[in-house]
Formats: sequence, structure tokens, C-alpha cells
Amino acid sequence: MKKRIFINIHYLEIGGAERALLGLLSSLNPDKVDIDLFVNQHTGEFMPLIPEWVNLLPEISEYTCIERPITTIVKEGHVGIALRRIWAKHKHKQYLNTLTVEQRQHDASVFQYVADAVEGALPSLAHLGEYDLAISFLQPHNIVLNKVKAKKKICWIHTDYSTIHINHDLELPVWNAFDYVVSISNDCIRAFVQTFPELKDKIVLIENILSPLFVRQQADLYEVKAEMPDEPDVVKILTIGRFSPPKKIEGIPHICAEMERLGADFRWYVIGYGPDREIQEALDKYGMRHRMKLLGKKSNPYPYIKACDIYAQPSIYEGKSVTVREAQILCKPVVITDYPTAKSQITHGVDGVIVPLDEVQTAMGIVDFINNGELRNKIVSHLHTHDFGNEIEVEKIYSLIHDK
Repeated sequence: MKKRIFINIHYLEIGGAERALLGLLSSLNPDKVDIDLFVNQHTGEFMPLIPEWVNLLPEISEYTCIERPITTIVKEGHVGIALRRIWAKHKHKQYLNTLTVEQRQHDASVFQYVADAVEGALPSLAHLGEYDLAISFLQPHNIVLNKVKAKKKICWIHTDYSTIHINHDLELPVWNAFDYVVSISNDCIRAFVQTFPELKDKIVLIENILSPLFVRQQADLYEVKAEMPDEPDVVKILTIGRFSPPKKIEGIPHICAEMERLGADFRWYVIGYGPDREIQEALDKYGMRHRMKLLGKKSNPYPYIKACDIYAQPSIYEGKSVTVREAQILCKPVVITDYPTAKSQITHGVDGVIVPLDEVQTAMGIVDFINNGELRNKIVSHLHTHDFGNEIEVEKIYSLIHDK
């Protein structure tokens, strides 16, 4: 008899966690499981990529109000949720006043304050019946914990907890109420357990599931030469990521300026979205608009990865970058900065290179890599001989369903 699985995610905008969810959905066997996917807001470029056999549950208006602008939801009549969100921000501000400057700079606790506040205004999902397994794919995890009926419940970690600050006492009861906590890498497990030692026995490792066949098929769908033209002796570098502090996209213009000073000839293309004021200011400050090109959102980034010469991820931190692995699937030399989990992502000099986080040294490392054709060819040869697919990880989901 097929098992019933409920999965929740906020929306399906372009992002690593969202792509990881699509990988999971594509790997699950419709002969073994029935999937109900509950997306809080039916928005995002990845919505059309949901497999046809997955049952996308209808939107519920209250759930769409969790992250949309407060003024918008007030106009729609959701005053109660708006007031709860305002109260949550007030409580969070009070909490921030108890923190050090450094803790405030890395604080990510606001999401849990909002989730706790709005939860009482959200209708139950018990009418959907009891599931064999309920999965909360992105934090905060209150919806699956308190609104869904299931024999087992699991939630996902996508973040390196050594790089953020959270309110331990506020979050612990939520994490602790789940049967299992899934992490995407051993480094993420270590950081999470340092923050929540009480939860060490609940952790399960399930890596982001990627299908090489899917990635290669998508990469071959169309050409992108109009946006990323071939230019003699010009190296095409690509970065993909939301415009948010962890991705450090605003640091690329400085890196470009240093690379140009060192004599490199290149174009650095960026696929992404979000607030771009700091990026635009940095482009003007360093005069790098001829080097760095913002391509905007792309529902299918794979043809762009296929077209680049080097894939670069200049992040401050990552859980485990999905895009880095996708670039490796497409046999692209990868450069990543030395963020805390970098060594769990690639082996330096074998399937990519790791460069220092400092922007000047990042530039030097990339230029050295550009100039070292022998190393790049060696890495590409290695990538061609390795299968980066891991669809077998889905078996761990089945085992959690049957685990007593």
C-alpha cells in the first residue's frame, strides 16, 4: 500500500533549497508514495517544474500572509495576522537589544518570532487526514508541527548554524518536537549540534538530491550566446544566488577591479534577484559595469552554467551549495571561497579550488586559476569521470517512514 507524504515549503522562488526540493520530488517513486505538496504562496519560477504526479494542494489565503507585505494583507482584510506580525517584530526588537553588536549582525531569529506569532491565526490542515510522513522543508517549521496530522514528522536544516545567531530557547521546542531533523551535510550537522546539543540523537544526514540527467537535459534546452557571448580570450565567469548578505554578491565588483588590475580579461555574469542597491553602488564605486553583468532571474539557469568557463561562489557561508554541485555535473571548473563548510563541498585541486574569503585574495586566487590551464583541465577531466548524482539518498526517506 502506498504511503502518504505531506511536504511544506514557503514558495518556489529560484533558490538552492527550492531546487533541492524539486530534486527530492523527482526522485520519489509515485508507485511507492502519494505526495501532497503544500506551498504557502503559489509563486516562483519553479512552480511549473513540480512533477505532474505530485498533488499540489490549493492555496489557503491565511498562509499566503506570512511573508507578504503587511500593508497588502491589511488591504485584503487580514488585520489579525498583520497585528500578530507587528507584535512579533516588536518582540524581536526587544530581543535584539539583549545581544552584542556581532550577534545582531548575524541574527536570524526574526523568522521564528513571526512563525510563533501568526500560528494561532492559521487554520488547521487536519481535514487532509493523517499522513504517514510530514516534511517541513524550510524553517520555520511550525506549520508541519502544529497544523498537520502525521504518524511521523521531519524537518530540514539548510543553513550552517556556525554563521548565524538564533534564539536557542525560542527554537528548541520546535526542533525537539519533530521525530527527526534532516541535515544536508556533516559540517551542517556539527554546527547545528553545537547550537542544539540536546538534539544530537535526532539528526539524520540526507544530502541534497540532484539528478545529473535532469540537469543536463535542462542545460541543452536553449543557447544563451545573446546574453553570454563568446569573446576571444575573455573568460566567462558565472555566479548564481539571491542578493542577500551570505552570498556576498555586492563584493564581486571589488573582486573584479582587483582581477582587472592583475591583468585578467573576463566577464563575470550573475544570475539572481533581490535588493541590489549595494551591488549597484559597488559597480559604480569600482567602475566595473563593463566586467560584471547582472542577468536577473532565470527559471532555468543550466544553459548559463553550460556556457560559462568557470563557476564561482564567493559566499560568506553556505549549507551545501546546490549550484556548485550542478556546475560540477556540467563539468565546469568551480571556485568557491573558504567559508566554514567549503571543504565538505569540494576537494581543493581535485574537483574545484578554494580561495580565501578576503576580496583581494579572492581575486588573486581566481586569476591564478585562470592562468593555470593545466589545473583547470585536470579538474575538468576529473569531473567528466565522476557521477555526482545521488538519487539513492531518497531511500533514506522511505526508511524513515518504516522506522519504528
